Amino acid sequence: MSYSSLVTQPPYHIKKTALLLLLTSSFAMADVTLDTVVVTATRSERRVDDTPVRTEVISRAEIEKTHARTLKDAIENIPGLQLREVHGKSGYELSLQGLSSDQVLVLIDGLPIAASTSSTVNLSQYLLSEVDHIEVIKGAASAQYGSSAMGGVINVITRRVKPGFSGSADASLGSYGAQNDSGKFWDAGLKHGQFQLEGGSEHWRARLSGDVLDDAGFGAKPENWSRQGDASKRQQYGAKLSWLPQAGDELWVEGSHYREDDVQRYQRYVPPRLLAQEKTEGIARDRFVAGAKTSFANGMRVQAQLLDEVYDSEGKEYSLGDLMSVRRFEQHLNHLTAQVDLPAWYSQLWQFGVDWRKENVSQSVNGVSEFLGSKKVSKESRELFVQNDIFFGDDWEVVLGLRVQDDSDFGMHAAPKIALRGNVWESGDWKGVLRGSFGQGYRVPNLKERHFLFDHSSLGYMVLGNPNLKPESSNSWQLGGNLALSRKVSLDINAYFNQVKDLIQVDEINAVTSNGVSKFTYKNIARTETRGIETALDWRVSDQLNINTSYTYSLSKDLDSGKALTRRPENMARFGLDWEVLAGSTFTLRSRYQSAELIDSAKNAHSDAWMTTDIKFNQKINKNITAYIGIDNVQDTQRDFSNPNDFGPISGRFIYMGSRFAWGS
Repeated sequence: MSYSSLVTQPPYHIKKTALLLLLTSSFAMADVTLDTVVVTATRSERRVDDTPVRTEVISRAEIEKTHARTLKDAIENIPGLQLREVHGKSGYELSLQGLSSDQVLVLIDGLPIAASTSSTVNLSQYLLSEVDHIEVIKGAASAQYGSSAMGGVINVITRRVKPGFSGSADASLGSYGAQNDSGKFWDAGLKHGQFQLEGGSEHWRARLSGDVLDDAGFGAKPENWSRQGDASKRQQYGAKLSWLPQAGDELWVEGSHYREDDVQRYQRYVPPRLLAQEKTEGIARDRFVAGAKTSFANGMRVQAQLLDEVYDSEGKEYSLGDLMSVRRFEQHLNHLTAQVDLPAWYSQLWQFGVDWRKENVSQSVNGVSEFLGSKKVSKESRELFVQNDIFFGDDWEVVLGLRVQDDSDFGMHAAPKIALRGNVWESGDWKGVLRGSFGQGYRVPNLKERHFLFDHSSLGYMVLGNPNLKPESSNSWQLGGNLALSRKVSLDINAYFNQVKDLIQVDEINAVTSNGVSKFTYKNIARTETRGIETALDWRVSDQLNINTSYTYSLSKDLDSGKALTRRPENMARFGLDWEVLAGSTFTLRSRYQSAELIDSAKNAHSDAWMTTDIKFNQKINKNITAYIGIDNVQDTQRDFSNPNDFGPISGRFIYMGSRFAWGS
């Protein structure tokens, strides 16, 4: 693509098993054309094929045909992405390229989303009725997005409201079979419904949306008290109003309300018997955004957004039906971002921007603060970023970026990045693209890591904050390429190497035990590294059949101790198939494999390898109605709940059916 049309570490030895799986692109790429417009890689609109930083896209078509209900469901098939349960919560967090969820930034339209307990984003707490597509970039992106973008960025892009009038509604129900909480095989263990209404004129447009996910939970033995799958009811409602006075200009306001009610049931051994325990949690998130953007005749563009978000939760713990404790948490997040894209100047595109962010957090148990020496803690940052996109003819492009952050607790920090893209080979329908980048990442310790006194004595442990923690920093190299044959075959290979300094994690080895309660704290690990290679193949066999598969090999190590980092499997693979059996009848398969992962380095304890496969069938009844059925985890792969070192899938086989109705523009 010509400039005028615009609006590492080398691979290392791979095991033989890896070579057998050298078969890129995420599953969603089957629905993503080379003309798909993305924004995350350069904070400006670019065709996905032209981005200097490789961008993986989960399209709306992929979300609908796989029947994803939450953000966790939507991204679980991304190559190299690992999902983990949020400790002590009903939900999931992620890991990319061996870096944890604290080091991967999750955004909604470029703005952060509040993290549960001021730490990690719970991917189960965002429902998908408003989502158009999801963009994923891997590797350090702190130059573009600041703290926490050390491992990459997940950016959820909501739908643009169109003129006219349109809407959609979706409803489904499913069963966990013999593990239904009711004990009855064909009862509805999970119910889901969503709707969206939108429309307007050329100048005024509005949208209303709603999403409800009601999960009754499940138990390996439903007749027992303990429930391995928590009961939860999640609700999300949103509204948006836009004014478009002329082409290229827009003012908008939008708001959303999220509500979640969870119930966990478990047993605790108090000699000489097991006691029935229960924990409930009510969560609310209110999010308000105001934004504006304008374009000038000379090509300059200006945009700004303001976010105000409040996240509250109240957790109650019961023993034998008696209330034992009440934990309250509140987080208030403000974020202002403004960006100017200058008109083209001597084959260069300059971009300047500022970010301001403030966060307040409080947490108490039975009215007593869980912060060391304070009832509420806060932090603030002011940031300036600049980027220059330089074009060398029609084939080569270099992006230079720099962000400077002034943090209220840790002072000044700068993070640079350079990315390169080149069309290195083109012959007939074949095209080869090279991409490489180097970036520095950083993450200041969050308020939880520095100040929390997280008292779970009833469960046998406490986690204490460490006010002396230092910020994490990293050097990230990415080198890869894409070889494509027209729109039929696409092969991607990407090697990565991340060096992390002062990695923050819970110090499990030096825990102190007193009166049966283990006390942990956070510490900095001086030097760690993660490295690996990702490969993926997307093959459109015919107009009716598409196959895609990927393999990720990853190593991680604490360079001081020489030991591998825990909860980071070496091998992960994905396989997907989409087959239009008949006109309007689509069969979809998604399979995931994860090798054994180290759980305890001192005891060399591992969680076993596992594999799951989901199958989906969509039948178009007419132009407005689609019926569907699906089976998740066909093999019924499930962890051994009696083994504390087994971190395989929690949920076994799940069968469901539903229908979707869409009309209008």
